[in-house]
Amino acid sequence: MTTATGSIWRTRWATTDDLPALEALMTRAIDALQAGLLSPAQIAASHAVMGLDTQLVRDGTYLVAERDGTIAGCGGWSRRATLYGGDHSTALRDPALLDPARDPARIRAMYTDPAFARQGVGRLILRGCEEAAAQAGFAGVELMATLSGERLYRVAGYVPVEQVVANAGGVGVPMMRMRKSLAADAV
Repeated sequence: MTTATGSIWRTRWATTDDLPALEALMTRAIDALQAGLLSPAQIAASHAVMGLDTQLVRDGTYLVAERDGTIAGCGGWSRRATLYGGDHSTALRDPALLDPARDPARIRAMYTDPAFARQGVGRLILRGCEEAAAQAGFAGVELMATLSGERLYRVAGYVPVEQVVANAGGVGVPMMRMRKSLAADAV
């Protein structure tokens, strides 16, 4: 995908060498992109329920978008039951494998560096993850959207399933569980 400045976004599957850069990007994204949508306490609590899930990288299902060698965004898909959360949010983890004939794949850990927000990075990563999930035999996908990501997902065809409040240290963080069909014309 070519940007307005003529640079090209490139996507590739993340490796363990990317982990420090991904973790830093996620911290910046949580802090900056939720400002104005969540209170400072909710943003701080978001770090307890969001973040880096190295299982996605180990599974080879975590995509990064970069331009000129700089990672601008990241996100993944998973055939595991975990819907959201990072390595540190152990209560949210469920490594059980999903059945593509019955279960939707999971879209996970979508983050855009604030310096690259609203430049198509999220759409590019989301499309790549949806295509990979469809190629793996999944007919649908499900995700847990933050308030800052919900608009992107609605525009991409996701529909709300339920409102959720994730609790971290007594602070509620509003989220939206969403789904999408991966019919041939939807991807």
